[in-house]
Amino acid sequence: MSNQKRTTLALAAALAGSIVVAGAPAAHAEVVDVNYQCVTPIGPKGAVSPIDIKGVRSGAGYKLTMSFQKGVSSSPVELGKGAMNPSAVIELGGAEQGKVQVSGAANTEAIPANTPIKISDLSGTYTPKKSGKVTFTAGVLTIKALGTTTTCTPRNSPGPSLELDVQGAGGSPGGGSTGGSTGGSSGGASGGASGGGELPRTGPLDSAAALGTLGGTVLLTGAAGVLWLTRRGQRSAG
Repeated sequence: MSNQKRTTLALAAALAGSIVVAGAPAAHAEVVDVNYQCVTPIGPKGAVSPIDIKGVRSGAGYKLTMSFQKGVSSSPVELGKGAMNPSAVIELGGAEQGKVQVSGAANTEAIPANTPIKISDLSGTYTPKKSGKVTFTAGVLTIKALGTTTTCTPRNSPGPSLELDVQGAGGSPGGGSTGGSTGGSSGGASGGASGGGELPRTGPLDSAAALGTLGGTVLLTGAAGVLWLTRRGQRSAG
């Protein structure tokens, strides 16, 4: 193979690779320590728990999962299996303002008295209406058990645990103003800013397909360049 052919193919492959990197969906996540101060039936309690929030594309929106790495609050009496039901809100910022309600399953094992209450993963759905970068931050946690309600509020102004670059109905990624995401939701697992028209899918699989097509076009252009150079060399030699 001539040096011209090798150079052309190498440049085409490098360009295709750079396009894939530049076009990857923007997402950022980190575990954030949240200082929960709780109002309980027996007085104030508190604890710091690292919070992780994940977002996975689901239909026209995203399934959000909020995970607690440490227990919060406690009970003066044992909580039997299924006695405790947790829920929370995720505060949204960036392109939309609002909240998403998330909820989780009841405790699968008894929780001994005076021990930190381990919260199960909480989940809900977020459907964007606007386009742009949206942040997701841990909000108020509510624990219902034995006919009582405990409310735990973050007191350390935690930063976002997740940021997504989303596309709302009729919008384009990266647009929209700076602020939060969806408004409040109903029914625990339904997402704040849901409603409106069908959202064009922009998840990793859709992006990968689009980028694959674009990368193929670049490579085909490179191959055409090689063919042109080869024919030009043959005409010159003749």
